[in-house]
Amino acid sequence: MLEWAWPYAVMLLPLPLLVRWLLPPAAQQSGVALRLPFADEALELAGAASSRFARLPLLALLAWLLLCVAVARPQWVGEVEDLPRSGRDLLLAVDVSGSMAAEDMRIGGRAVDRLTAVQVVAGDFLSRRNGDRVGLLLFGQHAYLMTPLTFDLNHVRYQLETSSIGLAGRETAMGDAIGLAVKRLRETDSPQRVLILLTDGVNTAGALDPLKASELAVSEKVRIYTVGVGGDAGRGGMLGMMLAQPEEIDEATLQKVAERTGGRYFRARNTSELAGIYADIERLEPSIQAGERLRPRSEWFPWPLAAALLVAGLGFLWRVWLANRSMGREQ
Repeated sequence: MLEWAWPYAVMLLPLPLLVRWLLPPAAQQSGVALRLPFADEALELAGAASSRFARLPLLALLAWLLLCVAVARPQWVGEVEDLPRSGRDLLLAVDVSGSMAAEDMRIGGRAVDRLTAVQVVAGDFLSRRNGDRVGLLLFGQHAYLMTPLTFDLNHVRYQLETSSIGLAGRETAMGDAIGLAVKRLRETDSPQRVLILLTDGVNTAGALDPLKASELAVSEKVRIYTVGVGGDAGRGGMLGMMLAQPEEIDEATLQKVAERTGGRYFRARNTSELAGIYADIERLEPSIQAGERLRPRSEWFPWPLAAALLVAGLGFLWRVWLANRSMGREQ
């Protein structure tokens, strides 16, 4: 709806009339200052010009009206919006090693690889994390922070959906992924720091042991939820058999990492279980509700101000044109 920041500016509208009424008229000098031949013809031309000039006060009044409207500062006020306040900092660490190519997950009755299942289900989870800053970390043989902590959940989701198997190497550096996540989370001042680690294998690469990395997480007060993704060993699809033999998930290590940091370990053998795990995590780590509420305001005063300047310019040009026309007739 339309609102006015300074509505009392409309009191300026009668100002030109008050000035004309209150100020005394200009003094008229007595006597004749100049004698013109053909005075009658000159007066006739002046009368014709003054009839045209009579239109000018209308333009002046219109310009003044628009100027007063601009001074009143019209604003368009939108619908009430909730501003998400800063909640927890949450990092999503996703395994993109070669074993994630195993096609032992199903979506809509169609067999898909493990990474695709994670992308679909995690994407829906991210869409409900309003109020949290979320980052994305991908790991295989190496660990990389793809998206720093941000409120732009659409960008995090895009980075997850465009990730691919083998992007960070074929092996699994689970400990390095935890260590990098802890390093990034400790740089923040949020009192709630959460890491969700999704993997389908055992720690086969990297310089840092997962249990040692969990000690760093405890010292930095980072809570870790670990998720083992994939069907039972030997049930991978044809593509998974060609690219990487599905491994037994090191559930013991994942469970110890989660318990040490105050989190939980989950096992996802199919997409339904994976979706249920995200629902459980959402209950354990509810997103922060909206904080302050505001109405977005758009300033509209430049439009009447520009219109006032345009009308004033047209009035000036009109006056010049009439004056030149009158002088041409006299000649």
